[in-house]
Amino acid sequence: MPATPTTPSHEDEDLLFRILSQLDKAPDASQRATAAAVGTSLGRLNAQLRAAAEAGLVKVSERAGPDKRQRFAYALTTRGAAEKVRLTDQFLARKFAEYDALHAELTGTTSGLVPFKYRTKLMQNNLAPIPELYVSYDSAQKLKVEAAELKSHDLSPRQICDLELLMNGGFNPLKGFLNEADYNGVVENMRLADGTLWPMPITLDVSEDFAASLEIGEDIALRDQEGVILGTMTVTDRWEPNKSHEAKKVFGADDDAHPAVNYLHNTAGKIYLGGPVTGIQQPVHYDFRGRRDTPNELRAYFRKLGWRRIVAFQTRNPLHRAHQELTFRAAREAQANLLIHPVVGMTKPGDVDHFTRVRCYEAVLDKYPAATTSMSLLNLAMRMAGPREAVWHGLIRKNHGCTHFIVGRDHAGPGKNSAGEDFYGAYDAQDLFREHQEEIGIEMVDFKHMVYVQERAQYEPNDEIEDRDNVTILNISGTELRRRLAEGLEIPEWFSFPEVVNELRKTKPPRSKQGFTVFFTGFSGSGKSTIANALMVKLMEMGGRPVTLLDGDIVRKNLSSELGFSKEHRDLNIRRIGYVASEITKNGGIAICAPIAPYATTRRAVREDVEQFGAFLEVHVATSIEECERRDRKGLYKLAREGKIKEFTGISDPYDVPTDPELRVETENVDVDNCAHQVLLKLENMGLIAG
Repeated sequence: MPATPTTPSHEDEDLLFRILSQLDKAPDASQRATAAAVGTSLGRLNAQLRAAAEAGLVKVSERAGPDKRQRFAYALTTRGAAEKVRLTDQFLARKFAEYDALHAELTGTTSGLVPFKYRTKLMQNNLAPIPELYVSYDSAQKLKVEAAELKSHDLSPRQICDLELLMNGGFNPLKGFLNEADYNGVVENMRLADGTLWPMPITLDVSEDFAASLEIGEDIALRDQEGVILGTMTVTDRWEPNKSHEAKKVFGADDDAHPAVNYLHNTAGKIYLGGPVTGIQQPVHYDFRGRRDTPNELRAYFRKLGWRRIVAFQTRNPLHRAHQELTFRAAREAQANLLIHPVVGMTKPGDVDHFTRVRCYEAVLDKYPAATTSMSLLNLAMRMAGPREAVWHGLIRKNHGCTHFIVGRDHAGPGKNSAGEDFYGAYDAQDLFREHQEEIGIEMVDFKHMVYVQERAQYEPNDEIEDRDNVTILNISGTELRRRLAEGLEIPEWFSFPEVVNELRKTKPPRSKQGFTVFFTGFSGSGKSTIANALMVKLMEMGGRPVTLLDGDIVRKNLSSELGFSKEHRDLNIRRIGYVASEITKNGGIAICAPIAPYATTRRAVREDVEQFGAFLEVHVATSIEECERRDRKGLYKLAREGKIKEFTGISDPYDVPTDPELRVETENVDVDNCAHQVLLKLENMGLIAG
């Protein structure tokens, strides 16, 4: 009869914790030095090391040298690093329970502290260091060598943002990418499996092929897009999520108009992996390095300055005078110092790029009192999840040492849904944050909608102006600001700082001088290429900007000659066209694209690529399939009807008709010159060419 496994005692687990911690700190120390450091005998240390090696927690290797007492070298494996983190949590939980019991014995009441599982509130105070997932420098060097033998996953830009905040404690109490139980809890009720508040799924999405190549319990290397190893993960869970359910629960609707839902369905991998992460090194940022701080670096900075109350202001937009007045008022209301904490990871498609925004922030930072204001950059990949995102942002700012957080109207809202309505109510984010404020451990400061009162030459909260019928209230919306920038119109000093306007004008010259892309789509034979050629000639005749034609056949010959006509290859071909068009647009040129581009999701992805840098004009050449077949000079439709050409758009493969293009042109009984002129008129109407 097999022996019943025995549960390790607290004493054994505490000793294992001390050994793992010591090996992490001093992997090259002799056994005798290690035994002395952890307070045990050599014999007991040897027994524990053998057991740890058998469990895969420690890697043992022989070491050459004259000292026989140092025959072996010991290094933590990725599993050993994860076990050290688990034992740390377990030790702290037990000590917390002992303290609570002692407090009750001495005073007759419990301590009143929140139980350990709600770790978002267990910190001693907002300035104490928080756990990170990095191993020591020496262990990291050894893990790099060990990880070279592991299967690797190349992280997407969003996953790199997530991994950085996992490793540096920004996502505390998470110890890695969510396992399936934690994921289900977060999706359903904003809580991890142990009850801890956490509103956002932090998942490692991968392809089906990569997931199928892994075994549960296997370690994988996590690398950036240049192949640099950032950390490792032990795969404890692998599952295929119900993404539609995730979209409805987390983002409120399964609607592709929401950027995160679109990402979920059309960019993210089909399979999720979960498991603890071991940090080796942080991602390298070459931009604004002096402005980037980890949570513990910010906490140390606040300690050094003697700051105890800190209100965080999150922004993904340039700062204007209304924002300055808002942050002044928030700091006064909270009687706190101010941390301007803009997101520089991933924001909403179409937002001002972070390089321009940070230059704007730096240009106006001297408008704030240096003794009470600081700025730090947050490499966060936003999800634009409204109410849930507000709670998430609060937890992240708590981890960064803040005590107060400004939550605005429609905080982190993505705009309109497919029906043209706002995804979230204006105050939904504030309501949800207020509901969980005590557990988050950070106090909300309501965002005030600030407007300029001309007679008093000052900004005031819109809902606090009692004499509004007797004063002139001025405001410029984001849409109006973009229009004024695009048309080179004056932006009054009461609205923004001249330094900010100058930076914005550098990046956003008048639309008539910006690069842009005209993207034709339609059936084969619809007339796309013919109209595109005519448009190219007309634009070259006008002069002022270089014009490049990216015709479908030309691109197939020069950029995509190795691709076939499967959906995957068609998507890749269109994405290549979009990439080239975005580069042309970024550099002030005009790109004219004329592929079939049958799939709406791919056209949307190209639009998002281009609109980071300039305007995008989608032109649907709405020639009917019957007319295209009648014009068929190459005989392609005939071959498709006979089954000799597979996956032919309109015959054996679908075409997603554009639902809302900027322009739709009919080519039947209309000459080419007229069609091209319609495009020119639309470009003039959009301000992209001078009238």
